[in-house]
Amino acid sequence: MAGRGRKGQMVAGSKAWIAGLLALWLAWPAMAQGVDRVPQPQARILAIGDSLLAWHGLTARSIPQVVARALGEPVDNRAVSGAHVIYNLPLTGAMGMRISAQFGRDAPDWVIVSGGGNDLWLGCGCRQCQRRMDRMISADGRKGAVPALLARIRATGARVVYVGYLRSPGRGSLIDGCRDEGDAFEARIAALAARVEGVHFLSNADLVPDGDRSFHAPDGIHPSIKGSRAIGNRVAALIARLDATRQLKR
Repeated sequence: MAGRGRKGQMVAGSKAWIAGLLALWLAWPAMAQGVDRVPQPQARILAIGDSLLAWHGLTARSIPQVVARALGEPVDNRAVSGAHVIYNLPLTGAMGMRISAQFGRDAPDWVIVSGGGNDLWLGCGCRQCQRRMDRMISADGRKGAVPALLARIRATGARVVYVGYLRSPGRGSLIDGCRDEGDAFEARIAALAARVEGVHFLSNADLVPDGDRSFHAPDGIHPSIKGSRAIGNRVAALIARLDATRQLKR
């Protein structure tokens, strides 16, 4: 029995190790897009999340960098491509693959947040995702990993903009089948935002006209430069509207 137990532990450990490598392998093409990793301790706006915010970082055209230019102030972008809301591997999780680990002992004015897409797409293939979705956020928006993270952020006094995902252009995208799950997840985020002061949900479900691929990168998943610019300007406009100390520079 002891031998079987050790064997089971070895199998479980091997599976976890393989899962970690797989997650990094899947994230690598996105990670190549880069993130602005220059430390910006003076920044009063922080961005955490996944590839929605990380994409185009190396060319200074990511969503947080668009926000920075629009508001005329630095934005510290810590988003990591491939990051999950629920991520159990300790080492890579602490390195940023777990979105909550991207927020430390910070006290910014605003935190721009994305996340959940990789959990639904890579975690459950956008099929039979109810359990995973409930772990991220309950139907009423009160329980789960996302409310816990946002509560931790709000406890610092920072306000939150939770950024919704682009929808599939409807032409050959790998995420065509995720529309229903994405809508359900974001409805829960919207319910949380309606209930919690200082948390604002920015939907981008209306941004992409059916059949228009210009808002997406060639993979049909991530934002194009046009898409990042459009979302970034929406985020900046929302912050400027809600925060009397900030205004759009252009």
